[in-house]
Amino acid sequence: MGLLSDIRSPEDVRAMTPGQMPELAEEIRRFLVESVSRTGGHLGPNLGVVELTIAMHRVFDSPRDSIVFDTGHQAYVHKLLTGRHDFSELRKRGGMSGYPSRAESPHDIVENSHASTALSWADGIAKANQVRGKDDHAVAVIGDGALTGGMAWEALNNIAESRDRRLVIVVNDNGRSYSPTIGGLANHLDTLRTSGGYEAVLSWGTRALHRSGAPGRFAWRWLHGLKKGLKDVVAPQGLFEDLGIKYIGPVDGHDEEALERALGRAKAYGRPVIVHAITEKGRGYKPAEEDIADRFHAVGVIHPETGLPVAPSRFGWTKIFADEIVKIGRRRPDVVAITAAMLHPVGLAPFQEQFPERTFDVGIAEQHAVTSAAGMAFAGLHPVVAVYATFLNRAFDQVLMDVALHKAGVTFVLDRAGITGDDGASHNGMWDMAMLRIVPGLRLAAPRDETTLRAALRTAVDVDDAPTVVRYPKGAVGDDIPALEELDGVDVVGRFSAAGGEARRVLVVGVGSMAGCAMETGEALAAHGLAVTVASPTWVLPVPENLVKLCGEHDLVVTLEDGVVDGGVGDMLAQRAGEQGIATPQVHVGLPVAFLDHASRDHIVTAQRMTAADATRDALAALARV
Repeated sequence: MGLLSDIRSPEDVRAMTPGQMPELAEEIRRFLVESVSRTGGHLGPNLGVVELTIAMHRVFDSPRDSIVFDTGHQAYVHKLLTGRHDFSELRKRGGMSGYPSRAESPHDIVENSHASTALSWADGIAKANQVRGKDDHAVAVIGDGALTGGMAWEALNNIAESRDRRLVIVVNDNGRSYSPTIGGLANHLDTLRTSGGYEAVLSWGTRALHRSGAPGRFAWRWLHGLKKGLKDVVAPQGLFEDLGIKYIGPVDGHDEEALERALGRAKAYGRPVIVHAITEKGRGYKPAEEDIADRFHAVGVIHPETGLPVAPSRFGWTKIFADEIVKIGRRRPDVVAITAAMLHPVGLAPFQEQFPERTFDVGIAEQHAVTSAAGMAFAGLHPVVAVYATFLNRAFDQVLMDVALHKAGVTFVLDRAGITGDDGASHNGMWDMAMLRIVPGLRLAAPRDETTLRAALRTAVDVDDAPTVVRYPKGAVGDDIPALEELDGVDVVGRFSAAGGEARRVLVVGVGSMAGCAMETGEALAAHGLAVTVASPTWVLPVPENLVKLCGEHDLVVTLEDGVVDGGVGDMLAQRAGEQGIATPQVHVGLPVAFLDHASRDHIVTAQRMTAADATRDALAALARV
């Protein structure tokens, strides 16, 4: 790897000469393309922050200076520069995380990859440093859309009051909101604005003019406006400096030398400073640069030469939703689509192509998305809010108090519900069913296959007086599991009879994508001489009355779900059965209330004892105790 192979810590990066930086950047890009193409991961964002990350580690002293990445998927280069070069098992069990990880390195701060949080983290670190009398810096690297989140602006509003804290905000602007301003005048103004002399003169002038009465205050306003106007000609800092935060930039985010100068000035200033770097997502890799959709934001295993996938992806849940929501949109002109910076990943791009005026991407602002949807419902539309299941956590209050309280007809479509695996603890969509069960009036569907997903979506958008939720997992869709009979909202998908004689009866309930596992469990239990009914209700919230009734007709109930088991569907079923005096023992199979390390879905299912073999053993053990 040349220069890169010699790097074991940021000290090694700082020891290199400025002339070696272009070669190091080229090596890093080559390494990223070769490595991530074999494992999959967030390629485009990291190709765009190579020079920026190098410059940060040459200017700041990590881990003494805390560097917080937002979002965390742009930290691959940071991992390399802090000595982590084994990307062979990236995002796989036992391998390197795709996000910062405290277990990997003291240089990593924030593991949660949910966006728009870094400024609050850095603000807290800077406050703690001040209280403890430390002169260390807190550095927040925010980009890839994270500044569209409301929490980021809450933090900025508070940071503006932090006059004497060592806090540097690096804005990684890969959307090219502004053209880079370069040249001597811009560099001169940056240096001037962050110099102690400039601040002293400005403070003196402000005090003197304000003491001069009305004419002095008028002169101050005129001079201040002239100063701000001149600066805005060469750099678009007005918004940030109106907040009271010094601004440096825009800086060419691929000019490592210029970045070092800008970051060095910010560090020396000793107060909150914004450094605005213009970067190009996918930089240096032609297939990424030519990808209009998202510059190879996240890729699977690809051919490094072409960027084409090694194996075509199988038809998945998201594609089914994408197709069905377009069909619904054609039939229902009142249906609109909302997402939070996930237009392509959640499958709304086809809907946008057909109905651009009815599609709203609000950026990384889930809270706003949900409350805006409540407003749309009030005004006569039926909004469909499509997000990753894990990201709905951020808008729970809005679901409860803005949608449910007002009986708003809003449909939430939760992609990647349950176990997602590779992206780790913050991306597993395992909390939704336990979390949403307490929302009054909410109805939640967990379809098991293509047919039930399409039917659930059609049913959901027909509800205009309460929130509805349709959730489904990541990945490919299996074969349809047809219902043998439908008992008023409960599909019976399997009946397995024991050979001869009177057998004990077991009800196996498969929630959503666990229906296939439930069928396997039913077959296995039948082989042990039991009579088994396998049910898979599409709508699991509220608990179907007929499912409770079925509990009373069996000697044991086994539930399988891919959400947290405490407070999940099985818990709710047991509670409702108990309320009706049904004492049938129950076995609940699902996920623990814990943060799960990154691993494949299969690894997690096995590790958490969620296989059909595990469920069968647990059921037999429970029957033995009865």
